[in-house]
Amino acid sequence: MKVEQAIAFVLFAIVAATTPGPSNLLLTSTGATVGVRRGLPCLAGVALGMGTMIFVVGFGLGSIVLENIAILQIIRWSGVAFLLWLSWKIATAGRTRETTSDVFVGLWQAAAFQWVNPKAWLISASAVGTFLDAETGGALVQSLYFSLLFVLAVFPSCFVWLAFGAALQRLLQTERAARVFNLAMAALLAGSVLLFVR
Repeated sequence: MKVEQAIAFVLFAIVAATTPGPSNLLLTSTGATVGVRRGLPCLAGVALGMGTMIFVVGFGLGSIVLENIAILQIIRWSGVAFLLWLSWKIATAGRTRETTSDVFVGLWQAAAFQWVNPKAWLISASAVGTFLDAETGGALVQSLYFSLLFVLAVFPSCFVWLAFGAALQRLLQTERAARVFNLAMAALLAGSVLLFVR
């Protein structure tokens, strides 16, 4: 991989990972619910899920999915259903520690979520379509590089969202404040569905 190509891809990955989307709202909510330390598995799941997706799409398996309208529709509506279900869980969660396990999303759930997250598919398709270079090497090697670089870019970029949520914990000491925050996060997460249902 050329140095210029790697730098351009890392900048793309940072912007893609930092911009608001379902995964970052999930990280913010997780940070506010369980804090940074207990939210790290969710962050790792987002990073590893996206990295794996970029590898699969770059290596060519994603082209089968992206060219098949039926599979795309299944992914889209599964993503919509999951986002709405997660929005409901966040909206109905309270401040008490007993409810954190109901909303908490760990490593495997966050990684699996990327596969039904429409933004993740758009990022993966855009990354591969823009940065895959036939003259640079085979699809396998480039896909591995892209995957690794994306994972490395996601950790610090998305950590900001997790830390922001954790910083909000101080403001969410009352049941009312937690309820308002949960409703706002749930509304934003549910509203993100509108970006993908057209």
